[in-house]
Order: sequence, then structure tokens, then C-alpha cells
Amino acid sequence: MVTLRRTNSSDDDFIKLVKLLDADLKFRDGEDHDFYHQFNAIVNIKHCLVAYEDQIPVGCGAIKPFDDISMEVKRMYVLPEMRGRSIAVNILSELEIWAKELGYSKCILETGLKQPEAIALYKKSGYHIIPNYGQYKGVENSVCFEKMIY
Repeated sequence: MVTLRRTNSSDDDFIKLVKLLDADLKFRDGEDHDFYHQFNAIVNIKHCLVAYEDQIPVGCGAIKPFDDISMEVKRMYVLPEMRGRSIAVNILSELEIWAKELGYSKCILETGLKQPEAIALYKKSGYHIIPNYGQYKGVENSVCFEKMIY
């Protein structure tokens, strides 16, 4: 059974999973990795989740404030051998619940065209594509999404 634990970005299990995520993204994004990596620092993120199966960390995700009404979903990752078991769906759902508890009414996020699994997850979870925001404006490999959570 998979359980979720709320934590922050100083959590050792969260940090280990993010390192695996970064290695995967570096492979997928190639030359574009350095551009994206600069926006993915995990220092001082107060709202992180780690998913466990039998006390082994198997996935993670985080949210951070973007503006007065929006939380940005960051650092979503599930170990490759654990994919296809709705772990990412559960992480995303719990992040949305947490954002709502904190008084936010919308979640936004960015992912890359080279991450079709992520795009499918977000569409399946009720997110819709929006114009690229912030630092992702004009970036051809980026796809931005939002979902109202009120």
C-alpha cells in the first residue's frame, strides 16, 4: 500500500528522489536541461510530499506559491518501476488538497514536450493547457497547465 507523507524540501527522501528526477530530465532535455534546471531549485520549499510503499520512497511532488491565488506544482516524480500504479495521480491529488487547505484556488505547472507521461497525467487529472507563463513564455519545449481547485 502506498502512503503519502507531507514534509518540506530538507527531507532526505525528497532530496534523493529529486536527484533521480533531475538525472531523468537531464537525459530527456539534453541541451535544454540547464535552462530548466535553474527554475527547479528545491531550497526552502515548505510543501513537499513523499510517497512510500512499504516504507520505501517511491515518488514525490511539491507546491510553492506563485501568486495570491495560485500554487505551482513542482518536482513531480515516480520511480520508473513504480509507474502505472496511480502513485503520481495520488501525489497530485494530495498536493491539490494541500493547496486548497492553504487558501489557494488554482494550481499551475510547467512540463516539457519530451515528457509525454507527465502531459497525459495532467490532462487525465483535469488540467488544461494555458499560455506559457513567467520564465516559460516563448519556450517552445514547455507546456503549461492550470486547474481550478476551489
